[in-house]
Amino acid sequence: MHRRRTRLPLIWCLGFLAWGGLASAQPKVAPPACAIAAGAATLDDGVVHYSRAGHGPAVLLLHGLFAQKEQWHDLLCTLAAAGFDAVAPDLPGFGASADFPVNDYDLVRQADLLHAFVGTLGLTDIALAANSMGGTIAALYVERHPHEVRRLAFIGPPLGVVDWSPGVRQAIQKGVNPFIPIDPEQFDLELRLLFAAPPAVPERIREALLKDYVTRNRHYQQVWDIVNLYGRALDRPPRLPPQVLILWGEADGVFAVAGAESLHQRLPGSALVTLPGAGHLPMLERPTETAGALIPFLRERPGPQHGH
Repeated sequence: MHRRRTRLPLIWCLGFLAWGGLASAQPKVAPPACAIAAGAATLDDGVVHYSRAGHGPAVLLLHGLFAQKEQWHDLLCTLAAAGFDAVAPDLPGFGASADFPVNDYDLVRQADLLHAFVGTLGLTDIALAANSMGGTIAALYVERHPHEVRRLAFIGPPLGVVDWSPGVRQAIQKGVNPFIPIDPEQFDLELRLLFAAPPAVPERIREALLKDYVTRNRHYQQVWDIVNLYGRALDRPPRLPPQVLILWGEADGVFAVAGAESLHQRLPGSALVTLPGAGHLPMLERPTETAGALIPFLRERPGPQHGH
């Protein structure tokens, strides 16, 4: 079966910007504050590469569409220091986990592959912390394996909860997919949608990213189309664990924060935190505040079991 490499580069590079991998762009940012181990788990369809740090209860960190594990490195180290075994995989087909067929981008298939990955690592009684598309995969995982997940944290809203923001809708109505930019103007639009305060991206990196988006545009569009089959996946109240954290950036340009209360009401017993000065990627833009909400949530004693 034909396989294609999907680095999904823009947020890939921004992940490195956030933790110092591109220090020339943001010299004030320090490298990761812990020893991050690199691992690889072989599944039937390919190899999942992952970062790991710490010891204790297991927490899996799931990235969103067009992203990869390095986005989590700051939070990974913070969780390790707080006494957790933090694991951030490149989901199948993304980042270094490139050797997967195109049908594996289906989000139910992603949940199944994640389950196989968890089994390969021998993890049990896990917590999931997930961003955007990763949040939808996490919800699908819980529905398929409800007794294996003790807590679920949406770090940024999951795909399929609310409609796209007006900014995204307006762009798409004009024939522009802001997450597959093909010129500098579209590139800047993507940054504005993702971040409350867009980072500076050096010109050489911008040019390389745009070249890749143009060269492999058809593949990126295929991935977008498959993932967005799940654009209404969470319309109905999902069957999730009673311990759920919803963390939503107040300046999220992808899914407006106005939808946060609606999701909170649909998940009895959930905790809602909105972060000022944060966009769609709070673990990158506000890592300290994100950790400040996530770690106490992970440490809480389980409350009474509620049905949905």
